[in-house]
Amino acid sequence: MRIILLGMPGAGKGTQAQIIEEELAIANVSTGAILREVSKSKSELGQKVQIYLNSGQLVPDEIIIEMLVERISKDDCNNGFILDGFPRNIEQAKSLDQAGVSIDLVIYLKILEEQIIDRMSGRRIHLPSGRSYHITFNPPKVDGKDDLTGEDLIHRSDDEPEVIKKRLEVYFNETEPMLDFYNNKDIKFYEIDASEPVKTVTEKIFKIIN
Repeated sequence: MRIILLGMPGAGKGTQAQIIEEELAIANVSTGAILREVSKSKSELGQKVQIYLNSGQLVPDEIIIEMLVERISKDDCNNGFILDGFPRNIEQAKSLDQAGVSIDLVIYLKILEEQIIDRMSGRRIHLPSGRSYHITFNPPKVDGKDDLTGEDLIHRSDDEPEVIKKRLEVYFNETEPMLDFYNNKDIKFYEIDASEPVKTVTEKIFKIIN
C-alpha cells in the first residue's frame, strides 16, 4: 500500500501517518527526515544537500526525488509507505510519476483555514523524530514531553498565527492544485473531514484502506 496524505499544514497528516505506520507496519516517509539523514552522511548526495542547506536555499526537486527513490528502495518500504508532506506541488507530483514511483491511494484531509490556525497554534513537536502533538486534540501522555523518548517538545516559530497565514498562502498557490491533478488520475482518491476528532479521522482512513 503506497499512500499520499494531502492537506493544509496542520490538517493532521503527520499524526495520521504515525498511526498508519504503527498499525500497518509500513514506512512513514518524510522528506524532512530524509533531508536530515542524507545531509549527515558523507555520500556525494549528502554533500550536495549540505551545500543547499548551508546556503539557506531550497533543495531542488530532482535531488529530493533522487533521495526519495533511494529511501523507498529500503527493506522497511517493502510492504508500502506513506508520503507525508510530499509532493508539495504539481511539478513534484509529475516528477514522482517520471521516476516510476507508483501510488495506490491519495487521501485528502480537508479542513477550514480558521480551524487550521487554531489547531497549529497549539501544536508541539518532538524535533529529532518529527512526532507531532497538540495540547488539546492530541496531547502527549506527559505535558511537554515526547511519548516515546521523554524528551522535550517544542513550539515551533512557524506555528505562530502570522507565520501560519503565510504558509497557507503557499499551500493555496502550490499544493491545492494537486487535488485536481490526483483526482483526475487513475488513482483512488478520497476526501475526509479533518476537523473531526483524531480517532474519527483514523477510523475513516482505515475504512478506506480496508
